[in-house]
Amino acid sequence: MSKFGLYLKTKSFRYNLLGAIATVVVVVLIAFYSLGSYTNHGSGIPVPKLKGEKIDKAMSLLKEQGFGYKIDSVYVQDVEPGTIVEQDPDAGTNVKEGRVIYLTMVTLQAPNVALPDLEQASYREATATLSNYGLKIGDTTYRSDIARDRILEIRFGGVIIKTGYKLPKGSKVDLVLGDGEGASEVAIPELINLDLDAARFAVKGAGLTIGTITYSGAITDSTNVVVTAQYPMKTDSLSKTSIGTRINLTVSQGAKTNATPAN
Repeated sequence: MSKFGLYLKTKSFRYNLLGAIATVVVVVLIAFYSLGSYTNHGSGIPVPKLKGEKIDKAMSLLKEQGFGYKIDSVYVQDVEPGTIVEQDPDAGTNVKEGRVIYLTMVTLQAPNVALPDLEQASYREATATLSNYGLKIGDTTYRSDIARDRILEIRFGGVIIKTGYKLPKGSKVDLVLGDGEGASEVAIPELINLDLDAARFAVKGAGLTIGTITYSGAITDSTNVVVTAQYPMKTDSLSKTSIGTRINLTVSQGAKTNATPAN
C-alpha cells in the first residue's frame, strides 16, 4: 500500500478533515447571519394593498407609512379613471421605510382613436372592427336599402362622422343600417293636377296600382277630370312606398277646353 493510502487511515487525516468541514460550516453560518443582519432580513414595513383604490387614497396611505411613490398611467376601458390597477412591490411585501412604490393608474382622459373605414361593411364586421379600436356600438336604426345590415351612416353625438374622425377611445357610435327592403320600394309619384289618364300612366309606370277613385263635385265630362288629392302622397317624411301599393285618388271636373276654330 502506498504512503498516501496509509496516511488516509491515520487519525491525523481524520482530525484534519473534520476540522476543515467544521471551518467551512462556521464560515457559512457567520456569512449568512451577518448578511441577514446587514440587510435587516425578515424585517421592514409591509406594503399596503393599493390595487383597486383611488389614486388620492393610495398616495395618502403611502405618505402616512413613510413610502415614496411614482405614478404611471394607462387607459383601461370600463374602469373608472383614477383607479390603481397595478402596484410594485405587491401588497404585503416587507420593504424598508422610504422605499419607492410604483403605481399604475387608469388615466383620467381617454386617448383619441381614428374611426376605421366601415364603408360597405356589414354590422358583424363593424362590431369586430370597432371593438378592436376600443369603440362601442350605441343605438342602431334602419333605413331603406337593398342590403340588410349594411352600414349606411355612422353618428357620434348626433352628427354624421366619416373615416378618420378622431373620438375618445371607449366612445359609443350610433349606426344607421340598411333594412334589406330597398329593392322593393319605389318613389311615390306626384299626381296632383294631372288628368286622370296621365295619373294612371304615372302610377303604373312607378310599379304601383290605382286604388279607389273618388269623384268630387259635379262631373259633366268624364274624359276631362284632374287629380285634386292622392293617398299616399309624397311628403318630406315619406318619399317611398312598397311596390304594388294602391294609390287612392280624388278627382274633379277639369277646366273646359275651347275647340280651335277652323280656318
